[in-house]
Amino acid sequence: MNILFLLKPKSTIIYLPAKSTIRQGIEKFKAHSYTAVPVIDDDGKYLGTISEGDFLWNIVNENDFKIKDNEHKYIYSILRSNYNPPIKVDTTMDELFEKITNQNFVPVVDDRNFFVGIITRKDVINYLRENQA
Repeated sequence: MNILFLLKPKSTIIYLPAKSTIRQGIEKFKAHSYTAVPVIDDDGKYLGTISEGDFLWNIVNENDFKIKDNEHKYIYSILRSNYNPPIKVDTTMDELFEKITNQNFVPVVDDRNFFVGIITRKDVINYLRENQA
């Protein structure tokens, strides 16, 4: 089976542009109750995933956090490298299963590293449940 069968396309999910401010990111997390979202650059390439923990560590590191002060600091400045690495569109189901056991969702990119969407753990579990032998 092709992993794209399980894909939630970019147009249907929440993601953050890398040039979003930290305040905008916090507000989006609050509005949608997400714990992590993909971050993409202006060209549409996947840069990483930002989590609630990233915002929390930013607050801790700031030591005197004020939401107003974060209107001029950008998401990309607190993005961790190699957190929630993506898979390519031609990844096998076995490779997907290995990744999804450690993450709530797996970002999917094309051969040029353009973000195309995500595959969620919930969708994989539902697929496996529905297709039991």
